[in-house]
Amino acid sequence: MRAVSSTPTNTHPSRIRSVVCLSGGMDSCVTAALAARDTEAFAIHFSYGQRTESRELAAARGVALQLGFRDFLHLRIDIFRHIGGSALTDAKISVPDAAPEFGHTPASANASGEAIPVTYVPFRNAHFLSAAVSWAEVLGATRVYIGAVEQDSSGYPDCRPAYYEAFQQLVRTGTRDGKIEIVTPLIALSKAQIVRLGLECNAPLDLTWSCYREEQEACGTCESCVLRLRAFESAGVKDPIVYAPPA
Repeated sequence: MRAVSSTPTNTHPSRIRSVVCLSGGMDSCVTAALAARDTEAFAIHFSYGQRTESRELAAARGVALQLGFRDFLHLRIDIFRHIGGSALTDAKISVPDAAPEFGHTPASANASGEAIPVTYVPFRNAHFLSAAVSWAEVLGATRVYIGAVEQDSSGYPDCRPAYYEAFQQLVRTGTRDGKIEIVTPLIALSKAQIVRLGLECNAPLDLTWSCYREEQEACGTCESCVLRLRAFESAGVKDPIVYAPPA
């Protein structure tokens, strides 16, 4: 059964509909909370061969249920596993630990000085947005939310404002009426600001998962874990998920 809840809390005949790309991570959770507050929200989640696929799915389902989403669509995309080229989907490429200086360099470069880190999944968000826009057309939804963040990111090219501006133009020219809006409410925020916003809007951050490596206890050392831990520390609150003891 696909539906998240038999009595969704955000259903109202006069509310606009939205589709939310819900990964199960912290950023998508806060984005989902904003969407559920302002719209009749539908979640779409992608399993694409990532290392923590099952844990991310569980997190996304939990967030959607907690926020009273109208429906939850789980899609499997096998293309990235076959293509490879990313530490998240290719077993031959290891997920690196974050270097000590990681997060203290400009968003356009990662800690090792490379423009794009090995955890980048080639052109991933375009595939996610395309499916979300397709579903939005079927639902009559006028917004597609995605939790992209440019600041405090790992330097991924598909987290930049220009990327979403370009995709918006594609939606205008390539959909039935061209009126679906791509919404990136967090793109200019820091991770610490996202934590604070999540607390303000009662986003269930305790249900989220950010670790690139593990599914039981977060490793605490990959770039995603380090960004998350620093964000909670800067916000002055304890991260509610479980981390493995330091080596």
